[in-house]
Amino acid sequence: MTQTPLLSRRHLLLAGLTVPVVLAGPARAVDKPEGWVLPEEYLPVIVRLSNDFAPGEIHVDPANFSLYLTLPDNKAIRYKVGIGRGDLYIGGEFFIGAKKEWPSWTPTKEMIARSPDHYAKWADGMPGGEGNPLGARAMYLFTPEQGDTFLRIHGTVEPWTIGSAVSNGCVRLVNEHVINLYDQVPIGTRAVLYPKLPAAA
Repeated sequence: MTQTPLLSRRHLLLAGLTVPVVLAGPARAVDKPEGWVLPEEYLPVIVRLSNDFAPGEIHVDPANFSLYLTLPDNKAIRYKVGIGRGDLYIGGEFFIGAKKEWPSWTPTKEMIARSPDHYAKWADGMPGGEGNPLGARAMYLFTPEQGDTFLRIHGTVEPWTIGSAVSNGCVRLVNEHVINLYDQVPIGTRAVLYPKLPAAA
């Protein structure tokens, strides 16, 4: 995979323009911790970019748990996300090769090997629905060389994990937010996942 330069403050000016993003209807979360509410700063906002990115691209900044959908006029919609833990996060340049509503989910062999008690029972797949880990929508990341990379941008039934590195490598959004993103992203959309900063940094 082609590694890309680190996304820095020179590339994005996170000047939130208090412009709300209209979202699709709510999708119910399951097992929500008592008293949990999505922090207001995690709501999607339109921000100004200091670089001239092409519109209609996805850029994921793991250091700030943010996904940007670029717009015309040096603007973008910023969504807060969860990312892969440790070395399960993979930076690179991809494109959206498939999209699915309420997708089914099958853990990879590597996931089953890491945590058989949790994943082995789903080795033949889990149907889509409100309890599915991929949530309401999924966008599948491909490369020309590999095809499907098994990395996804998807919803989650655990929205309280947004803003943390806990996933098995995928980028996750609140279900309402991923529905909004999904509706704006066609097949073939370029998606850049910038590398994580070294732990020492």
